[in-house]
Amino acid sequence: MEILKIIGLSLGSIIILFILTKVVGQREMSGLSIFDFTIAITIGSIAAEMATSLENNFMEPLIAMIIYALGTLIISIVNMKFVKLRPFFSGKTLILYDNGTLFKENFKKAKIDLNEFLSQCRTNGYFNLSDIKTALLEQNGKISFLPYSDKRPANASDFNIKPNEEGISTNLILDGKIMVENLKELKLDKVWLNETLQKQGITKIDNIFLATYNVDGNLSVYLTNNVKNV
Repeated sequence: MEILKIIGLSLGSIIILFILTKVVGQREMSGLSIFDFTIAITIGSIAAEMATSLENNFMEPLIAMIIYALGTLIISIVNMKFVKLRPFFSGKTLILYDNGTLFKENFKKAKIDLNEFLSQCRTNGYFNLSDIKTALLEQNGKISFLPYSDKRPANASDFNIKPNEEGISTNLILDGKIMVENLKELKLDKVWLNETLQKQGITKIDNIFLATYNVDGNLSVYLTNNVKNV
């Protein structure tokens, strides 16, 4: 019976976590502030405790999870409504390096030592500080680098070239299944899809792992291949 109870509680905690995530909002891990990251870990720990609560005290971790989630939601709303309070709750961007100057006080505020900073420079492709104009510590703990114009990668505008704008490709087939709704949005149908596939020598949709349609009207097809050649 205890095993069944654990299964039930685990499923319940997963459902609650899913609901709370939807309520609080969805962001990538890289977009989370230190506070948000800590709260996420805390809620996950409480959910794990709830899943193994065999002494009928699962309501306590449930209430704690809801309180943490509501607290996070309230703080996010305050951040959106009151701009002046954002630095207090979410922190602010710090200038670590600018035009050949390292700002020691900002390093102290960020609790980052010089070796860690230089390591971040190297992992981002800058092995010489003289290549960097400005380095900023963002609110999520990531360091952003602005290189000098002659050290950044070349782009099309440097050669007076204006390439065509790219659009988002639409999935038409996923793992052998036709995405009917996507076809309708593009004002296409299965007849067009089958004819286009036949032109590429493909007769079985089941053999297609992915097929995408881009703004240029091209259908890119990737067949299923279960064999990995070394």
